[in-house]
Amino acid sequence: MNESITKTLVGETLGQSWMAISKKIMVDGYDARYDGAPIKEIACATLVTLKPDPEDAFIKNHGDAEWLAWMHENFFSFNKVRELGDAASYATRLFNYADSGRDQIQWVADKLNKDKEARSATITTFQTLTDTTYIPCISLLDFWIPKEDLELIVYAHSLDFGKKAYGNLIELATLQKTVAEKMGCPVGQLIIYVKTAHIYEPEWEYMRDLIRNSNL
Repeated sequence: MNESITKTLVGETLGQSWMAISKKIMVDGYDARYDGAPIKEIACATLVTLKPDPEDAFIKNHGDAEWLAWMHENFFSFNKVRELGDAASYATRLFNYADSGRDQIQWVADKLNKDKEARSATITTFQTLTDTTYIPCISLLDFWIPKEDLELIVYAHSLDFGKKAYGNLIELATLQKTVAEKMGCPVGQLIIYVKTAHIYEPEWEYMRDLIRNSNL
């Protein structure tokens, strides 16, 4: 049995989910490196948010405003991402896949509106012909309505919960809400499978203090 595999972590809100997985990383994470930089890491984590709200007050209050703005632009602007070697933004990948004009979010809504029992309303952000140097952290989004609520299931190869991943949570919840509104149905769980959930060394002390004082 692989002892590095992490069990499911559950939060009522996005902020609670952020703190739950960050606490798990800081308490039980092992030392590793990502591109040569020291991290604390847990492997194969499942993070479930029961009521994902893109206006999450805890994240708005405790997340870095500049990083939140940067992540929002990544998800909703077609500009190349300079910090990632001019890689395509998530917005391009989702709303104009491979610059082909294909709006994948609208495709999901159309598919589920046609068949609410569909189990394959699945899209990718990975542009295989051009993603040769940068591989998007979030590569698969899978929408479904197992009962009445629209759920979003996500796969990520890695997420940095000290610096950026709380922004990912907000933007994924925004996409989920967008599709739910197109469907006219309630928002359900946001479920994220992440191979490596980690926090880089410069954020360790800040995250320890935030976890200790969060009361979540």
